Amino acid sequence: MIKGFKEFIMRGNVIDLAVAVVIGAAFTSVVNAIVEGLINPLISLLFKADSLNDLTFKLGTATFAYGSIIGAVISFLAVAAVVYFVFVMPMNHFKERAEAKRKAGQPDPEEPETELTVLAQIRDLLAERGGTGAHRE
Repeated sequence: MIKGFKEFIMRGNVIDLAVAVVIGAAFTSVVNAIVEGLINPLISLLFKADSLNDLTFKLGTATFAYGSIIGAVISFLAVAAVVYFVFVMPMNHFKERAEAKRKAGQPDPEEPETELTVLAQIRDLLAERGGTGAHRE
């Protein structure tokens, strides 16, 4: 039981996922700082509100905080953009370069031989020898 758990934990994708969660958690503070220090002041200029959370509207007795939704979308887009441009795009570039290097070092794979191509090769060899394929002495 413990051996199976150890194998599960040591898989590459589990380790990658754990690293991603830790980086994502650490990056949350950066995104929050950007939203608080840059986005909220811009919003306050445009909408006359101190922060995104202050952007609300009332419908009857219900209050809808659409500013919170806008803030969440901005945070998501910021995280997604940074993850793509800092992690995904460079990794794809490195994978493409590694694949190109690997392909450059190997000859192109030949087409698999079929019975017809083998028989044609035998026929050509026999024709080069000038014989019909019968025994000669």
